[in-house]
Amino acid sequence: MIINSLLDTDLYKFTMMQAVLHQFPGAQVEYRFKCRNAGAPGVEPLAPYVDQIREEIRGLCSLKFSEAELSYLRAMRFIKSDFVDFLGLFGLNEKYIQVRPLADGQIDITICGPWLHTILFEIPVLAIVNEVYFRNTCPAPDLPAGRQRLERKIAQLQEPGLHALRIADYGTRRRFSRAWHEEVLRTLASRLSAGPQGQFAGTSNVLFAMQLGLTPLGTMAHEYLQACQALGPRLRDSQVFAFESWAREYRGDLGIALSDVYGMDAFLRDFDMYFCKLFDGARHDSGDPFSWGERLLEHYRDNRVDPRTKTLIFSDALTVPRTIELYRRFSGRCQLAFGIGTNLTNDVGYEPLQIVIKMVRCNGQPVAKLSDSPAKNMCEDEKYMAYLRQVFEIGPDA
Repeated sequence: MIINSLLDTDLYKFTMMQAVLHQFPGAQVEYRFKCRNAGAPGVEPLAPYVDQIREEIRGLCSLKFSEAELSYLRAMRFIKSDFVDFLGLFGLNEKYIQVRPLADGQIDITICGPWLHTILFEIPVLAIVNEVYFRNTCPAPDLPAGRQRLERKIAQLQEPGLHALRIADYGTRRRFSRAWHEEVLRTLASRLSAGPQGQFAGTSNVLFAMQLGLTPLGTMAHEYLQACQALGPRLRDSQVFAFESWAREYRGDLGIALSDVYGMDAFLRDFDMYFCKLFDGARHDSGDPFSWGERLLEHYRDNRVDPRTKTLIFSDALTVPRTIELYRRFSGRCQLAFGIGTNLTNDVGYEPLQIVIKMVRCNGQPVAKLSDSPAKNMCEDEKYMAYLRQVFEIGPDA
């Protein structure tokens, strides 16, 4: 089996799931799969591997949390005991997910059911699709070349003047394989030193954090703010509702706000002085990162907050050279963190799949993401998208 533990996922799945259990236990959702670079050079069709993907998902749905895994989660300061008790009874149910081939050679994956019982599908299913694809299309991978690439990245990070630059692994969903992911993490932890004083801050992957003694990292993802479009009192207030609900759940902990579900303009309009002071910082995941950082620092100053006390997290398609550029631009002006995904865990010489699973409905209502990178937008209802743009004053190019 590709996935042999329900901890083999990103931490923010558990932090969001806890909020769902406590605040939205009856919410019903639908997720859809998309391969953003389907048909691109070097990207082969996924349809031939549908049966293998289904078999791996069947194995995923047989898993339960072990007592050791539950104890690990229970020891986290922000995880509540009733949530861990719930996870002790939890298992993914195959009836909520369908995988089918499409005529164009691609695949459709639909996840539909209670949010509380489907939220943990996304990351392991994407990891399954990746590993099934690459073990079929690259049966004898050139891992030595991948190791050389990783060594070059490490050497770049160890250049003079970068000792305070710290990176984290965000690459579970698009990794080449589970084994390669583990090798990358072990190498980074060894060569860059893990922990508060090292350059390797940790990983979003909870299983590897537990097994390798790394720090698990994560707060919220797009689906949380998207769902609040249907769960809040009115659409215009859904972003504010999402942040307030998060603060009610975590009381100041896990204080990194995601900024790109409606674009930066709409984020800044809602992220007022109260949120500037309440949240520890914000995460960038679309659009120009330099412009985003400058605007956020100015926004903090305008709201009488010292930017040097706040954290800016960059996580959008980062490479090591881009990370170094961002570090040099913003170092000393704020706290910084960098989450590198595909470029760490799937850079072995083959074209990575740009695959996502995004929420498209909540409680029967369309939900959408309108980011600062239009290619990342995902919604199945054009009328709703137009309405969302109007409500949040989002231009047609977003």
